[in-house]
Amino acid sequence: MDTHLLAVGKLRPSFRAACDEYLHRLRRYGPLVEREVREAQRAGSPALRRREESARLLDAVPERAVVVALDRGGSAWSSEELARRLERWLQGGVPPALVIGGAFGLDPELVRAAPARWSLGPLTLPHELARVVVVEQWYRAWTILRGEPYHKGGER
Repeated sequence: MDTHLLAVGKLRPSFRAACDEYLHRLRRYGPLVEREVREAQRAGSPALRRREESARLLDAVPERAVVVALDRGGSAWSSEELARRLERWLQGGVPPALVIGGAFGLDPELVRAAPARWSLGPLTLPHELARVVVVEQWYRAWTILRGEPYHKGGER
């Protein structure tokens, strides 16, 4: 089953290279299909840009997929918790669609409607860096599920 990453905008070369490294590693587990949607025009308020970009993201969500909104107000999951959630989605036959907003984030309506809201923590991250972190954590979750040595977190 494919999993999905939907994001606003294209990555600059350094972020693209980092993201591609983890996407390449993920191929052995099952693809994380990445889809970029166009940024909203520079004109307009941040709220209008969020609304327009979020509509584009929702249009890109595959049928039957569960939307996982990346939002600072969501729940902070440990790598182990992310692995458990991934396992439940896979066992349930529900493909997750990780949704990352642009420079102004996601529209609050999308966030409220999302069945899952994942926070990378209270820090404000550039959306390009957040995408790299999400892809790395997705790879880490797979290695946890497979019992592979990449994850060295250990129990506390």
